[in-house]
Amino acid sequence: MLKVGIQMRSLVKIMAFPNATKRLINKCLPGFFLLVLLACSPEPETGPGEVRWDRETCTRCNMAIGDRHFAAQIRGAAPAEKTRLYKFDDIGCAVTWLEKQSWKNDPRTEIWVADYRNAEWLDARKASYVTGKISPMNYGLGAMKNVQGNAQAADIEGVLDYSQAKAHIMASETEHHQHGGHNSMTHGNNPE
Repeated sequence: MLKVGIQMRSLVKIMAFPNATKRLINKCLPGFFLLVLLACSPEPETGPGEVRWDRETCTRCNMAIGDRHFAAQIRGAAPAEKTRLYKFDDIGCAVTWLEKQSWKNDPRTEIWVADYRNAEWLDARKASYVTGKISPMNYGLGAMKNVQGNAQAADIEGVLDYSQAKAHIMASETEHHQHGGHNSMTHGNNPE
């Protein structure tokens, strides 16, 4: 960085600019390069990413991701590849899409869901799920911080852990979601 700044200053001295312009360029140029480097910094390789609400679409169904309380994200890739972030409008879309990926069991694969009460990102495998919610793709699950084994769980009817939620989604997929917008033949976003 320092070497680039020194070389650029030398270049500015060679150019035919008035002294005041040279001083301004010499002062601003290193800051400009720092901003460029920061803007080009890579996306983090772990954790959920930022969602551009109502501007990004679900990886599986291509609907706009607009409901902050039911969104999901998956970060993963084949073992030899760099992980990538995939975004979904409903946990049901995320789970059914992930099932079709060869790398679904890779230890680097992360699944994130929004807490239906406050939109906070949660690790999907550690979250609890309640049924009977109206979610974007009608899988009917809302995620929340894990309440399994908690005394409060007895007060909440229909609380599922991740494996139970996954079974619920697969059953729902078989019964309700095999139509033109969701069967595997119409989802062209499979990275494999």
